[in-house]
Amino acid sequence: MQCTWEESLPLAAAAGFEGSDVLIESSGSPAELADALSSRGLRPGGAVQPMNFTNEAAVTKEGLAAIDQTACIAAEVGCTRFTQFILPFSDELPWKENFRWHVDQFRPIAQVLADHGCRIGLEFIGPKTLRDGRKFSFIHTIHPILDLCEQIGPNCGLLLDSWHWYTSLGTVEEILALRPDQVVYVHINDAPAGIPIEQHQDFNRCLPGETGVIDLAGFLGALRTIGYDGPVTPEPFIDTFKEKPPREVANLVGAGLLAAW
Repeated sequence: MQCTWEESLPLAAAAGFEGSDVLIESSGSPAELADALSSRGLRPGGAVQPMNFTNEAAVTKEGLAAIDQTACIAAEVGCTRFTQFILPFSDELPWKENFRWHVDQFRPIAQVLADHGCRIGLEFIGPKTLRDGRKFSFIHTIHPILDLCEQIGPNCGLLLDSWHWYTSLGTVEEILALRPDQVVYVHINDAPAGIPIEQHQDFNRCLPGETGVIDLAGFLGALRTIGYDGPVTPEPFIDTFKEKPPREVANLVGAGLLAAW
């Protein structure tokens, strides 16, 4: 079952969450969106940048105008962190050309967001199974995406997901080497037990701390050490949740998040 953004807020508050990502496309003025959060004791988290594109669809003037409008509203709500994942493959572009394509697409997006005091976090996708059978591999670990962010602009950094960190063979030392300004947003979850790391499927993720396969203590401890001060959002993918009432799902995920802390 699913619910609207507005319906999710009291469920999030009751489940112990301290904030919520913001659905800018939701009805209401910036003041109404901000009040919907604050009236339930919630802080604004992040937002997905509204232009959904892939390697085959480029940024357009209309798309940048939509991002400008969204960023204007988001900034008034106090939501200044936007996110976007990066596909770890291409069937058209070799690595070097794909890297340049992403710089060319994201640089104007980052500039529009910067005009409103907003940042964008780019997420690398770790599982090997998503690259299998593809013509060209692309960014799927921390260091190359940091290079991409640097080329895009100073308000571009990482969306660091514990699942992708784990499946990319990431280390705590890699996180400890980051500056806090290089991390825009964080997702946490766990991995199913008994599956070789190269065989994990992207949409089969557990609640934070559910299995202990991912070293969340090391992951979160490293982020604390470097001084990361942004949202930490649980992102499990569990098929059985689709059949459960939203309140039950919120309570289960909230309990997992609190246990991880």
